[in-house]
Amino acid sequence: MASASDPDTARNKIAWLRASPAERSRPDESADFGPSLGTFGSLEVRLATTKREVRKAQRLRYKVFYEEGGAQADRTAALIRRDICPFDAACDHLLVVDHAARNRFGKPKPKVVGTYRLLRGDRAEAHYGFYSAQEYDIAPLLARHAGKRFLELGRSCVLAPYRSKRTLELLWRGIWACTKHYKIDALFGCASLEGANPLAHAASLSFLSHFAGASEEWRVRALDQRHVQMQMLERDAVDKRRALAALPPLIKGYLRCGARVGDGAVVDPQFGTTDVFIIMPVAELDLRYIEHFGGPAADRQVA
Repeated sequence: MASASDPDTARNKIAWLRASPAERSRPDESADFGPSLGTFGSLEVRLATTKREVRKAQRLRYKVFYEEGGAQADRTAALIRRDICPFDAACDHLLVVDHAARNRFGKPKPKVVGTYRLLRGDRAEAHYGFYSAQEYDIAPLLARHAGKRFLELGRSCVLAPYRSKRTLELLWRGIWACTKHYKIDALFGCASLEGANPLAHAASLSFLSHFAGASEEWRVRALDQRHVQMQMLERDAVDKRRALAALPPLIKGYLRCGARVGDGAVVDPQFGTTDVFIIMPVAELDLRYIEHFGGPAADRQVA
């Protein structure tokens, strides 16, 4: 794939993926950041730099969310078979690309097999705000931490044959590279449990609320009209081991990093999920994970 320094790539860069003038003027945020952020064998994690690459991420999201997950597509999405969202225009898009993939004729054709959507605070302010604000009242959080840099994580998915520790580690390698580069103070976003019936997740939601709730400093509450009580079971009635095992791998990964959860779950009828709010202050992340994704070895390659 072309590098960011290639003339054709430079001409095709989409405006919303470029740094703002204020960002370009900061001496600590150099122009040589990305787009390639790490490799593992034939897999590469990189930032999308063209409209074509963003469309590939949207096609992957459509396949995972709508074809496999049963999300409800509107007419436009169903016609073009892409998960399109207005927030895409303000976001950076992480991609995991398999350079050893082949097309149906057996010829090499790199394929996007994983993606994550990243929305920085300054980009959110300049566009539509944060996506999570549709489900959670995040204004008090931002006010309490005025001056700090936030990065919203969302729309993550991986193609079924690539759902492995290796792919997830590459995505986290990309997230951590962006976190360091933009000097992010806290990561947050909505994470999903499959199914729109919160009662089916009573044990998991109760576990998260009782044992992984955020402190008052970082707590965010679901919007009143969408708030679903998470403490369906008493604390002593929760089997922590079984509840943790029932959580999706992504949420378990967040917890291993030191993530905490907000107050209240939210049902997302379009995607058929039950969402929880995840908050990860960078200063409170597990040092083992910081060293794994941000240490000297990780600057060369994910091991």
